[in-house]
Amino acid sequence: MELYYSFSILIVLAAVFSYLNLRYLKLPSTIGVMLIAIMASIGLVVAGNSYPSLIQGFSNVIASVDFTEVLMGAMLNFLLFAGAIHISLHDLRKQRIPIMIFSTVGVIISTVLVGAMMYFMFMLMQLEIPFILCLVFGALISPTDPIAVIGILRKAGIRKTLEIKVAGESLFNDGVAVVLFTVLLQLARGGENDLTFANVTGLFIREAVGGLLIGLLLGFIGSQGIKRINNYNVTVMITLAIVMGGYLVTQYLHISGPLTMVAAGLVIGNYGKATAMSAADKDYLDKFWELIDEILNAMLFLIIGFELLLINDIREYWQVGLISIAIVLLARFFSIWLPIRFVPNIGKFDAKTITILVWGGLRGGVSVALALTIDQHLHQNLFLAITYYIVVFSIVVQGLSIGKLTSMQRSTSITTAMPKAKTRGNKRKSNTA
Repeated sequence: MELYYSFSILIVLAAVFSYLNLRYLKLPSTIGVMLIAIMASIGLVVAGNSYPSLIQGFSNVIASVDFTEVLMGAMLNFLLFAGAIHISLHDLRKQRIPIMIFSTVGVIISTVLVGAMMYFMFMLMQLEIPFILCLVFGALISPTDPIAVIGILRKAGIRKTLEIKVAGESLFNDGVAVVLFTVLLQLARGGENDLTFANVTGLFIREAVGGLLIGLLLGFIGSQGIKRINNYNVTVMITLAIVMGGYLVTQYLHISGPLTMVAAGLVIGNYGKATAMSAADKDYLDKFWELIDEILNAMLFLIIGFELLLINDIREYWQVGLISIAIVLLARFFSIWLPIRFVPNIGKFDAKTITILVWGGLRGGVSVALALTIDQHLHQNLFLAITYYIVVFSIVVQGLSIGKLTSMQRSTSITTAMPKAKTRGNKRKSNTA
């Protein structure tokens, strides 16, 4: 019953905060809910000086939610599937090379750069943090969060090809990042003996390739089942079975759940909709998963906002947090620029596109969930606090400004193009004369 009570409290708060945001703040839902939760957390901390039982009781409710298990084991599967069914496989195929490179090579580059820069920063600040732990942090903070990215980019108004690049990368880079994080964390714990090149390669193949293959299979089986009926209720239940049953399969086979859900969602959203569903089925399916996406997003960012209550002495880490924000952005730039500069056939990217790719690489709940799995004796509180600073900056500052940045660049492009059009018009007049 405690789980039910905790879930009920989170749903009530998510509904209230969503209403307040829509009524007064009028920000994107995820950003507004998280900001209100952060303000409520600060209010609880202040009130806790006079009423300690108040903050203790609420902290117990938040602490009772196993954020890592809730996000990585439940929410992430639903949210990735909901995001994937709305992405065109045709558009994704056109951008397959940059998406593949950014979600693999880019994550590795970012992990190494973040780890190296964090290590030197800790040395300058006279903090003795092992280099391997800095790499662990690099792996958990490098993947862009698909939940944050897709929800905000839909309202940012960026051009379609660029949106597909950013959203596609965020959907696929979790598999690489989780494998990297797992291997590096085992090394930090002292498990070097089991981590040969062959074992690491086998782990990656099983997690990533296995996840994609099982996802494709589940999506195909689900589409075939939907094709033989004409009932939107059963159609929705089949998609729910794919997500929930698929998670059980990934746990049993020890493969990547996120990649399984992405692959299954792409198949249902493209092949299933095109060959197996009536117009009514498509309409109900889209509305159902949009609602699931909205509810879970609100709950997720509510929990992220309230995680502030569980980080001990977060104010002591503000300097490290601010410097880390700059480090992560710099590493993000090089993880985009280096592949563009040296990988052939990746496509043409101008400075404006690179800027949006860098600034639109938001971090979110996945990074927080991974940070929570670091052992206490491996400086969990330090890395969790740094992750929190980066995630809040990423969602609030980058998330709120990406749309404005896109609009400014679009306006600049139009303004730059106008004199050329005028010059061509003058030439035509001159020739006519």
